[in-house]
Amino acid sequence: MKRDLFLNMERDAEMDKVLRPDISETPLKGVRTNIVQSIRAHRVQDLQDAASALGHHFLYANLATAQSKPEVLDMIAQQFILPAHFGKNFDALYDCMTDPVHKSGPQPGFIVVLEQVPANAKFDKEAREQLLDIFRDTADYWSDRKVPFRCFYSFL
Repeated sequence: MKRDLFLNMERDAEMDKVLRPDISETPLKGVRTNIVQSIRAHRVQDLQDAASALGHHFLYANLATAQSKPEVLDMIAQQFILPAHFGKNFDALYDCMTDPVHKSGPQPGFIVVLEQVPANAKFDKEAREQLLDIFRDTADYWSDRKVPFRCFYSFL
């Protein structure tokens, strides 16, 4: 009986290995676990596939039509499916990306893509840096909890 239980556990462990590839087998090879960086050579589909293979949450927002901070936050809220009570400010974005998710139980990891962040007079360099700082702070939050959080972005 004990031998059968051990064999079943060993078989389950082998199956888990097949279902969850090593990070070196994904496009995330060489990418730190908690980072915010330019999307550069990564393709969105490859990142989404990596998230799926690793069992991580994949959050994607295309911000190409946003022109201002309220529009950027509204589009992120819609595309990330944030709660209705989302306050549409940077503090509320941080709160939604951390606390309620943490309270919902153990998390496997996150891959976030912010594509075509606007670069114009209504969403200037300061606003872009504030937005990215929210995701850097979120990466730090999850790092403290040993949960991978990678955020990739591109500018319009």
